[in-house]
Amino acid sequence: MNEPARQAAARRELKEKIIEAAGQLFAEHGIKSITMDDIAASFGISKRTLYEVFADKETLLIECIRHEMEAEKAYMQEISESCNVLEILLKRYQRSIERYHATSRRFFEDIQKYPRAYEFLKNGNNRTTEDAVNFFREGVRQGFFREDVHFPIVNHLLRAQMDILMESDLCKTYPFLDVYESIMFTFLRGISTPKGAVALDEFICEYRKHPQEKN
Repeated sequence: MNEPARQAAARRELKEKIIEAAGQLFAEHGIKSITMDDIAASFGISKRTLYEVFADKETLLIECIRHEMEAEKAYMQEISESCNVLEILLKRYQRSIERYHATSRRFFEDIQKYPRAYEFLKNGNNRTTEDAVNFFREGVRQGFFREDVHFPIVNHLLRAQMDILMESDLCKTYPFLDVYESIMFTFLRGISTPKGAVALDEFICEYRKHPQEKN
């Protein structure tokens, strides 16, 4: 490998490490409290070097969100090889709980102050709408979801509820995970067949035995 190629490879490696570390810092402490100085210092690099990789803090935040979306997509592809539709949804729910449990409430409050990043997050969810509808229809074929449900509509309503969850003050009154759980379990019960409801209740029964710490 020649010198320019080595430098490019080193820059890509540095960029990936910064994205992973910054994403964790933003999740744990919120976005506003973490400065570019903090991130540069954590890697022992100058702020100038950091700005050569990322134009500004919001650009870095967007890359952190993109990284999480790609990880979510890879996880879904991995579990889809051995699980039915309802199992996939419930495993994804468990993964989301773990992610939200590790994320400070300040992150969800702060991200609304970064319009490009917030729009990217919402658009990323919207881009998955067609795939989600096809996914639910596969659940109908497998016997877990009702065939009389208009999935484009209910999927849109679910997305709207998640947007409200991020934007409202509801979580100042109730723990975030309690609200998220209420949205997801009510939604799944509403679209499930008797077969799906039995599988969902079995999951919830087991889930209740290992309650998550609430934010």
